[in-house]
Order: sequence, then C-alpha cells, then structure tokens
Amino acid sequence: MNEKATYIVMLGPPGAGKGTQAKILAEKLGLVHISTGDLFRENLSQETELGKLASSYMAKGELVPDDVTIAMVKERLSRPDCAKGAVMDGFPRTPAQAEAFEALLAEIGGKVDLVPFISVPNDVLVERLSGRWMSHAGRVYHALYNPPKVKWVDDVDGSPLYQRDDDKPETVLHRINVYYDQTSPLIDFYRQAGKLVEIDGTQEIEQVTEDLLKAVA
Repeated sequence: MNEKATYIVMLGPPGAGKGTQAKILAEKLGLVHISTGDLFRENLSQETELGKLASSYMAKGELVPDDVTIAMVKERLSRPDCAKGAVMDGFPRTPAQAEAFEALLAEIGGKVDLVPFISVPNDVLVERLSGRWMSHAGRVYHALYNPPKVKWVDDVDGSPLYQRDDDKPETVLHRINVYYDQTSPLIDFYRQAGKLVEIDGTQEIEQVTEDLLKAVA
C-alpha cells in the first residue's frame, strides 16, 4: 500500500456543489472519485454478490445495512487505481459509518486526512435548486444560470416550461433541513477529530476549488 495515500471526505448540503468539487479535486490530485451512488449503481447493474445483497433489502423497502455499503467501499478501495487514495462523495453519512471507515482505512495503513465542508446559506441553496425548469421534451433551464429567451417558454418549440415537484422551493428547503438533521452529528464528529475544514461555497467554482487545494496542501 502506498504510504502517502490521501483520503478526503467531502461534505455539503444539496446544491452546495459537493459532487462537482469532489470530481475536480480528485482529478487535480490524481485520486479516485468514489461516489456511493455510482458504487451502488455499478454493483446493482453488474449483479455482484454485494449488489444482489443490497437489492434484496431495497426490494423490501428497507435501508441497505452499513456493513453492505462498507463492504462495497472496501472492495472499491482495494482496486489498483486507488493506490494513491480517494475522494469520498456520499460516504460516510453517519458517525457509525465514519468509525467503520476509519477502521477500514487502518487495515490498509491509511486514515482520513481532510474533511472539507462546503458551506452555503439556505437561501442561496434554495435559489440554486429551485431555479430549475423543464420542457416536456426534457430540456433543462435555470432561472439564474440558463434562462430561456422568453420567460417560462421553451426556446425550441415554444411550449410552456414546468417545474418538477422536487425542485419547488418548499420541497428543496425540506431536503436541505433533512440533510442537516442527518449530517450534523457527522459534521461534529469530524470537527472534534480536528479534520473538518469549512469552505465558502458561495464563491465561483474555480475559487472554491482553489480553497480546497489550499486546505489539502
């Protein structure tokens, strides 16, 4: 195992840009970006033993147990492309998972080096996430970042745009509140461990990346 392997755990509420920054950071540092969402999809689509096990819980409407998720992460980290380390995106989610992850890394001679928390005020998150509007043909617009030429009308066929229920402001705010309810203990866990670094996520993408790279250095 490469003794200099680096393990970074990215945290941030929906709309903070955590996934985007995790990919950029992994690329710039020569690490692997491990999204647990991607990991689940890979195991389910390839019908691995772990994928079948996860599927059996999901079919019953139950949460996949931590040990199954951790086993998927362990298998992914054992692949040669992870020799330099990884940027974790979506895992761990709880202090119990964080402790299991620390134990897993200890087995391979590693540890969590840094936990950047991309912080963005709720009103900005709501503005970012609730600004999305769709055409019935599937084209995506954003009130701020990619507005249609005519308000609420599709540029291509002139049909009215609509907003999905999960993009409506009240739904978005609920998602953000649920995130903080579930993740506050994890944020505290890493803060107490001296590994949490808060990054201002209201800045331009390039500036957020620059701050992350400084924190890693």
